[in-house]
Amino acid sequence: MPGIEARTTRADRTRESILTAAERLLAEQGVAAVSSRRVSEAARQGNNAAVGYHFGSKADLLRAIVRKHTTAIELIRSDLLTAAADSTELRDWVACLVRPYTEHLAALGNPTWYARFAVQAMADPTYREIMTDEAFSAPSFQQTVEGLNRCLPTLPLPVRLERQEMASHLLLQVCAERERSLARGVPPTRRSWADAATGLIDVLVALWSAPITECSVE
Repeated sequence: MPGIEARTTRADRTRESILTAAERLLAEQGVAAVSSRRVSEAARQGNNAAVGYHFGSKADLLRAIVRKHTTAIELIRSDLLTAAADSTELRDWVACLVRPYTEHLAALGNPTWYARFAVQAMADPTYREIMTDEAFSAPSFQQTVEGLNRCLPTLPLPVRLERQEMASHLLLQVCAERERSLARGVPPTRRSWADAATGLIDVLVALWSAPITECSVE
């Protein structure tokens, strides 16, 4: 029915406007500083309760933002995993970790906010779990971790987990800084997102394969 289709289209446009406004505000100002009311106002919704109506809680809104991007990132990573297949080259699996993220940001154009949003969400104890559940529990991400682990069979589990966390932080922070530079019109060090990915891969390969120095626990 035309009436139902029109209402559905309007609802979809409203949801997209809210998601875009929320992602930008949360990226620029932090999760704690932005209320659902402010998001509704930024999305130009006459009803200040629009966020609650369309998404529910603030946590539900954040989850929707992450899922929107994770879906696209997953598609890119799936293609890279097919190409990597049974590779035993560490660099191939690090590329599967990095390039889906950078290629997605490149495809969004400029400005983008998702990398800065992700950093803000990961820094907030209340919402960090949402980020890790949605972004890091995806099947293709788990396949990538398995590929990395196969290339590092002698790396002790505690060191492996430590370096995995380091790699995740580095990926998010470097992308957020590049995104911030582009949004401000400041030329970043690397010319393109593809070049930025290459630099990240260089560093992360070194990180994963770095020697282990024994340390005492006090």
